[in-house]
Amino acid sequence: MNTDQTRIRTDLPTLAPAIVIGLTLFLATIGFSVSLLWLAATAVHGAGPGVQVELNKLETYDGTCRAYLVLENRTKSGFTSLQLDLVTFDTAGIVARHLAVEVAPLPPAKTRLRVFDAAALPCEKVARLLLNDVIACADGSGTRQDCLALLSTVNRGTVPFIQ
Repeated sequence: MNTDQTRIRTDLPTLAPAIVIGLTLFLATIGFSVSLLWLAATAVHGAGPGVQVELNKLETYDGTCRAYLVLENRTKSGFTSLQLDLVTFDTAGIVARHLAVEVAPLPPAKTRLRVFDAAALPCEKVARLLLNDVIACADGSGTRQDCLALLSTVNRGTVPFIQ
């Protein structure tokens, strides 16, 4: 009986590090998986502070391509001016139109739709839309210089909306 007890006592210390390592790896894998799921969820939904600019759809209207932008203001600032410098490219990669679009007013924690004619050609010929810059940006405190960094782009359709 003493021999069995001794063997159990000597086996237990050699197994303990393996059990601890196994549990640590298991917990680390779970933690890593949860982190990846969180990152994927925020990437899909664009979560985080700032202003998300979504190219929701393009629609040909009277021979021109009409764009529908959905702007989600996730900041605590209400924008009195937010003028975007946008560029549309045709299927050959040539600039089709360069335009300025005012999307303000944009209250804090609000989502707004803005519609504008993006190109003087049918939407089937628009290959991508570029958010090139911010021309003007202001909130209740005055002119802001950080607005381009606050913006993120996302698209729902097949036409890429890039920054």
